[in-house]
Amino acid sequence: MIGVTIVRTVIGVFGGLLFLAGLAAAFAGGGADYFLAAAFMVVGGAVLVLVALLEVNRYRSEAVDAARMPSPPAGGEPGIPEARFRRTDEVFVDPTSRSRMRVYADPRTGERRYVSES
Repeated sequence: MIGVTIVRTVIGVFGGLLFLAGLAAAFAGGGADYFLAAAFMVVGGAVLVLVALLEVNRYRSEAVDAARMPSPPAGGEPGIPEARFRRTDEVFVDPTSRSRMRVYADPRTGERRYVSES
């Protein structure tokens, strides 16, 4: 989804700039208080970069997010995925919603979809 990509990019760029500004401030000197503020900038920037890199949409494909389809309570795909996906034996319980999730996979590409069975 383009909106999600833009937000991730903005957060990542802001975090990177914050990280670099913190490093510059740390090496500029200025006493213990100045160094503490620089350390917060470095840590905060690093956290934002990691969030931008590691954030994922919970059990949803980009196509479903782009179409703004409603999400079931456990997340995942609304209904059975398109015909190219095959039902697998893989099932798990979502730790947050306690819903049983079924995995569907495209045997050609390995792409996976998650559908709530609850």
